[in-house]
Amino acid sequence: MSYFQLENFFSNFSFFILFVSMIYYWINIAFNLKNKNLGTFGMILANFSIFILLILRWKESGHFPLSNLYESFLFLSWNLTLIHLILEKMTPFSNKSEKFLGAITSPTALFTNAFATFSLPEDMRSPSPLVPALQSNWLMMHVTVMILSYSALICGSLLSIAYLIITFFNNNSKEKLLYASDNIISQSEIKNEQNFISNEVLNDSLSSSSPISTNSNIYSLDFSKNLYNTNLNNINVVSKKIKLADDLDNLSYRILGVGFPLLTIGILSGAVWANEAWGSYWSWDPKETWALLTWLVFAIYLHTRIIKGWQGKKPAIIASLGFFIVWICFLGVNLLGEGLHSYGFIQMNG
Repeated sequence: MSYFQLENFFSNFSFFILFVSMIYYWINIAFNLKNKNLGTFGMILANFSIFILLILRWKESGHFPLSNLYESFLFLSWNLTLIHLILEKMTPFSNKSEKFLGAITSPTALFTNAFATFSLPEDMRSPSPLVPALQSNWLMMHVTVMILSYSALICGSLLSIAYLIITFFNNNSKEKLLYASDNIISQSEIKNEQNFISNEVLNDSLSSSSPISTNSNIYSLDFSKNLYNTNLNNINVVSKKIKLADDLDNLSYRILGVGFPLLTIGILSGAVWANEAWGSYWSWDPKETWALLTWLVFAIYLHTRIIKGWQGKKPAIIASLGFFIVWICFLGVNLLGEGLHSYGFIQMNG
């Protein structure tokens, strides 16, 4: 089997597996399925197939496979599946939160993979020699760290967006929880009332009195039981939604806390490479400018979380803004911008 046949096989296979994984996670959320191993297995297969594809491309081209947009998107897709597997293995969170994580990471990895596989022209997908500006040992260091940071920032920002969506449709969740807690009737109270009514029924039967009072007491007991069950169900539903939102908020904070230092290292290594290649550490190139803007947005996010102690919607809104800034920095500048980081539509670095 030739290289191109192998590349097409692993490219199509990774796309198919990511698509199946995405559908599975969505169905899992919709029908509250208990089995989660199938989604994890799919993400492992997708990660492995993209990894093999990158290795094949490295062997065929003779250089690290991050020299153009096609390779960068494949590497980004691989990083997203890797982040999912790491979080699933190392982070203790509820089954519902894990389903939401898969429902977010799998379509993101799928869309980046699909864009690289089906939207880019054939000449970009073919391995080609490095342009002179990329012939440096800094290629592996700088571009790898930058795309790793993009992956973490995109994933963390999407979790913040999911948090905002969930809390938007459940604005009064905590108030409902407090109301249900205040109005819940304890089991002991119901048991006491049941014993009292049983005694009343016994006395009424002995005295052959009218059953009206007995029926009203039984009705009162049924009403108390129904009120208890209703409030208990409300507490369970609302508390699960609050737990899910809190899990997404905390998980987003952790991932962005990893992506930000990676972005910092990537910018610093890029400055050193720029000085080596162009004789200047910083030249306000469009890519550099947007990278700095991305850094500032997530610096503000972490400042509000760590220094100000903000949680919830306010920092999530900042992270959501960062999601769009990251994509402009990663993709928009390469396609639309003219600068030192633009090498035409066929040759672009990350």
